[in-house]
Amino acid sequence: MSDIKLRAATHADIPTLLRWDADPVVIASGSDDPDAVIAWGEDNDWAENIDLYQRDVWEYWIAELDGRSIGAMQMCDPHLEPTHYWGEIEPNLRALDIWIGEADARGKGHGETMMSLAFARCFSDPLVTAIIIDPLASNTRAHKFYQRLGFVPTHRQVFHEEDDCLVHRLTRQDWEAKHGPA
Repeated sequence: MSDIKLRAATHADIPTLLRWDADPVVIASGSDDPDAVIAWGEDNDWAENIDLYQRDVWEYWIAELDGRSIGAMQMCDPHLEPTHYWGEIEPNLRALDIWIGEADARGKGHGETMMSLAFARCFSDPLVTAIIIDPLASNTRAHKFYQRLGFVPTHRQVFHEEDDCLVHRLTRQDWEAKHGPA
């Protein structure tokens, strides 16, 4: 297991996040648009996103390996988050997004470690019943990754009128059966 630590993202991370946003692999993980030049859309504002940080509603984390930033994660309560990205959804869930920004850090198990840390954090709240994710339906590599971690595909959903996603869910019960109580 790699020595990954998650910490809250700050404004000092914005140049790194912007560099990662322009990486073709990161872009492809978040968009089916072959002409996209930025991962999270032209209207994404990292300063605003980081300022929205509200513990237990929305969090942005930077993954560090030996003090070097290699990736990022977002965690939110999809029922309470202010943009209503997930639409009408039941309470007591957490939604995760993950990306490895540094090309030389991909394919080395760091994503799995980041997810394990996130699972422990999400399920440390005894009210959280499941974690959901929304990889693009076309991103079969992500589907395999998430399913290997215990996620189960539940349904397809279109977000922002254009992002066709295959929603996956990891229940507390399934996670605890594999890892023990949080």
